[in-house]
Amino acid sequence: MTLMSKITFLGAGSTVFAKNVLGDCMTVEAIQDFEFALYDIDHERLNESEMMLNHLKKNLNSNVTIKSYTDRKEALRGAKYVINAIQVGGYDPCTITDFEIPKKYGLRQTIADTLGIGGIFRNLRTIPVMREFAKDMREVCPDAWFLNYTNPMAVLTSVMLQEGIKTVGLCHSVQVCADHLLDSLGMSKDNVQWHIAGINHMAWLLEITRNGEDLYPEIKRRAKEKQKQKHLDMVRFELMDKFGYYVTESSEHNAEYHPYFIKKNYPELIDKLNIPLDEYPRRCVAQIEGWKEMRDSIVNNKDLTHTRTNEYGSYIIEAMETDQPIKIGGNVLNTGGIISNLPEKAVVEVPCLVDASGVQPTYVGELPEQLAALNRTNINTQLLTIEAAYTEKKEKIYQAALLDPHTAAELSMDDIISLCDDLIEAHGDWLPKFS
Repeated sequence: MTLMSKITFLGAGSTVFAKNVLGDCMTVEAIQDFEFALYDIDHERLNESEMMLNHLKKNLNSNVTIKSYTDRKEALRGAKYVINAIQVGGYDPCTITDFEIPKKYGLRQTIADTLGIGGIFRNLRTIPVMREFAKDMREVCPDAWFLNYTNPMAVLTSVMLQEGIKTVGLCHSVQVCADHLLDSLGMSKDNVQWHIAGINHMAWLLEITRNGEDLYPEIKRRAKEKQKQKHLDMVRFELMDKFGYYVTESSEHNAEYHPYFIKKNYPELIDKLNIPLDEYPRRCVAQIEGWKEMRDSIVNNKDLTHTRTNEYGSYIIEAMETDQPIKIGGNVLNTGGIISNLPEKAVVEVPCLVDASGVQPTYVGELPEQLAALNRTNINTQLLTIEAAYTEKKEKIYQAALLDPHTAAELSMDDIISLCDDLIEAHGDWLPKFS
């Protein structure tokens, strides 16, 4: 008797995301007869996700087995694929801490989940948990593929790779980038080809063509016109105007990855470029309130159904199971200089081919130097944050923050160090002890 193949979902209490990714998997013929192993430290949310997925299973006529676990190692035991969607510390207290303490220093943020002072501390509390996942996986499912959806994407993917786990980082922004841009400018998406590479949340639309015709001249013409009125993409259009290329992630994210936009001395930029300060806390509160209303329509809905989304997870598993290749935008180590003018230790977001042999990144070569330079400003902080987590030395946290573009543009060196100390103290047991 052969053992049932297993997909383990860590953070399965993220019910809507579990519906999207595992609901997608239920629609795939090659993934029938798998066990979906659900794990979350919040047992109430875990039970809700199990109930929701059982309704989906029935209505989609799926043959998967759905099982919840309260023991993480048992959830992982024998897994072939592990999907990660955890958030360590949640909105209350950790996200609140990440926003409120920097505010006391006059440092404002929008999302704070990738870079910046908030991204650094989100990493520092998440990396130890990821290393525990890796330790368990080396013991009970050493050959499993780890599909990481958790931010900060580049750093956490890098950590899992350093821990010897076959890992690819997956973000939503690559596959929707070109369509979003063309929609926003009222341009047709028919017969469009595009090429994207860079780092997560700061990858670049290097080419966009229709039937061989370069669309960038018309995109830039329309973007200049659109900048005369307020809209959601103003920071991205400003970056495209000055650096020549459109960036994959949203304006609210990119406003805090660069030193140009959120500035105490130029408060008028916030209104001029429509920058939503404190956006992520607002979203968290809205999601918490929204879930109270949504719970019945998802968890208790016996008629719940699902249509496959554009999330990469189910397509990757299907390609590995069937050996039918697909192309994705994946986060992988820059081994051998996939992007030749970025550091080899960096995790880059590049086109990858996926089949039964795994995830194979494709060679990109050099980015335009101005784009590589912008990426390197973020990579500097990423690499030092990893060093801080592994050495548990405060000086490495300080150095990561001192090199962060937005933080360094706003605060003095002494204030940055003081801010880091305040954040370390406020996070308390959410962080390891730093010497």
